[in-house]
Amino acid sequence: MPYVITQTCCSDATCVAVCPVNCIHPTPQERAFGSTEMLHVDPVACIDCGACADACPVDAIHPADELTGPQKVFAAINAAYYADAPTPEPAAGSPIFHAWDRPAFERTLPADFPALRIAVVGTGPAGMYTAQDLLLHTNAEVTLIDRLPVAGGLVRYGVAPDHPTTKKVGETFARFHNHPRVRMLLGVRAGVDVTVDEIAAHHDAVVYAVGASGDRRLGVPGEDRTGSLSATTFVAWYNAHPDIAPDAVDLSAERVVVVGNGNVALDVARILVADPDALAATDIADHALRALRDSAVREVVLLGRRGPEDTACTRPELLALAQLPGVELVVDDHDPRIAAAIDTAGPDAIAAVLRDVPRTAMEWSRPAGPGRRIVLRFHSEPRELAGDEGTAAIRSVRVTGAAGPTVIPAGMVLRAIGYQGTPVAGLPFDESSGTIPHEHGRVAGLPGTYVVGWIKRGSRGGIGANRACAAETVGTLLSDAVAGTLSRPTASSKAFARLARRRGRHVVDARGMASIEQAELSRGRRLGRPRSKLATLPELVKASRRG
Repeated sequence: MPYVITQTCCSDATCVAVCPVNCIHPTPQERAFGSTEMLHVDPVACIDCGACADACPVDAIHPADELTGPQKVFAAINAAYYADAPTPEPAAGSPIFHAWDRPAFERTLPADFPALRIAVVGTGPAGMYTAQDLLLHTNAEVTLIDRLPVAGGLVRYGVAPDHPTTKKVGETFARFHNHPRVRMLLGVRAGVDVTVDEIAAHHDAVVYAVGASGDRRLGVPGEDRTGSLSATTFVAWYNAHPDIAPDAVDLSAERVVVVGNGNVALDVARILVADPDALAATDIADHALRALRDSAVREVVLLGRRGPEDTACTRPELLALAQLPGVELVVDDHDPRIAAAIDTAGPDAIAAVLRDVPRTAMEWSRPAGPGRRIVLRFHSEPRELAGDEGTAAIRSVRVTGAAGPTVIPAGMVLRAIGYQGTPVAGLPFDESSGTIPHEHGRVAGLPGTYVVGWIKRGSRGGIGANRACAAETVGTLLSDAVAGTLSRPTASSKAFARLARRRGRHVVDARGMASIEQAELSRGRRLGRPRSKLATLPELVKASRRG
């Protein structure tokens, strides 16, 4: 029975590396890698060895005969990818299909090369893939720095709580927290507590993996009204990010409009109408779970500027939305282009997912119904967030489309149109792209300084995309080391740790991180949940000191 890659695929290609018969595509060497929504197992070539499932960091790979319910569709999706592709031929004289070349280790150093001291700023996926690459391929010593007193970045604070298997990649990263060549300094703000020059003076090289913590704005009147939030804020709120207050979100409105239809927009919509009892089995923030139990939200409208053929989310996520228990999914059939795009879509097109979704011309003057519903409205662009005269709160959203302006009553608007990088004091920054200018990860004009992840390439690509991104940056760094262009540090790593502790009020190390982990798991057990996250800086710091 062949194995099947399912919805939670992170595309980091770990499975490709261990497959003995080259039956998982696209590989990182193929042009399609990075542009497909997920990787796929060839059901004809698969020999049912299970190596890919063992290696997958997010438990996305399963035998076809073990798939149940909505997951069964992925067997057909995997097979369809190979419908017109030739089956690979075995390599001559080899029992496997891989045509092995002479071993090549581009991201390593000569055996007699002195050990490098490298700082990685940021402990999300990009930073941890970088650390992993350095630790596995070189004898480098790595200092992990993060502005928060807890590690994880996007895995902890960006992944939706109802995607627990995606969060499992964090377990892979956590094994490096206690690595003998790793020093963790959490709760240290690069560019604030310690300067860019000070970090560089204590290390051979510094890799910035600071992500994209900002968000893009709509640029329409009324955007700053009460009830207008970024999806960044909402996601951080339900994930217990200490930057967001527990009372930052008001769920007293029956209808919420989400601007955008990418994966983050779908996450937000799904959480807003999900069954709170189901969410109680996740690590959602305690305050968010309480708010959702008392929530008045019954309808979420996803606005897309373009048509269904250009939906920004991935097909697996849209499939999951269409099969959400107890939630009706409908398409607002207000524009003739919508039905045409759905009905003529090819079987592999994302619009084809909507073929069985009911379409109806919505009457927006009516209040949201008693059930829970998500409405997909395409060919619509927000023009104004309006409110009653004399109040600062949102009451409606004015949108434009082919039929002219439409007013959609709503009490909250979430913009989910992209994350945006923010500057780091002491580093160059491109305001238009929200990134740090670089060449293959090397920061322009700053020898020994590198970038990886969203601050390098913009807010595109999921968790797994950071693996290849980190490989490029590490390769550039090590090439510079061999070329002799890195400056040796003028002070020791221990001196840097002392400096960080003097500057940072609440520095947490690997032992403190382990104490936070144990505290959250213990809180969760008492509540009958897998984990109860600590949601404030004082709580996190206090827990870190219990060990």
